[in-house]
This record gives sequence, C-alpha cells and structure tokens, in this order.
Amino acid sequence: MQAEQFEIWLENKGRWNLHASFLSFEPASAVFSNRTYRQKLVRAVYEDGKLVLQEVIAEVGRTREEP
Repeated sequence: MQAEQFEIWLENKGRWNLHASFLSFEPASAVFSNRTYRQKLVRAVYEDGKLVLQEVIAEVGRTREEP
C-alpha cells in the first residue's frame, strides 16, 4: 500500500528533524509559510511503511554555510 504525505523539516544545529506531517498539501503549505527559520517542505511517499520517494518542494532560511 502506498501513502503520500507532506512533511515540514526544521534544521537545528546542522541536523534536520521532522517537525510535522500532513496528508494534504494545503495545511502543510500554510504552516510552512508561517515560519521564518531554516526549514524544508517535503513530499514523501511511503510504500508498506518504508520511504520510497522524498522530494523537496520548498526550502527557506539560511542557504549558505557560514564560517
């Protein structure tokens, strides 16, 4: 069985952590647009509980490594 969800990932001290997941794009997009720090909106597809596709839809925040 295949399932799709939209995930918001936040960066904290160089590590990406899953913050929230949604079954549809609209609420995920609304939550994503209300944040200002480093984050990614990801479309994830799972098959039998295993991740088979992860597509970054949008990324905001610091995009360049700082010294």
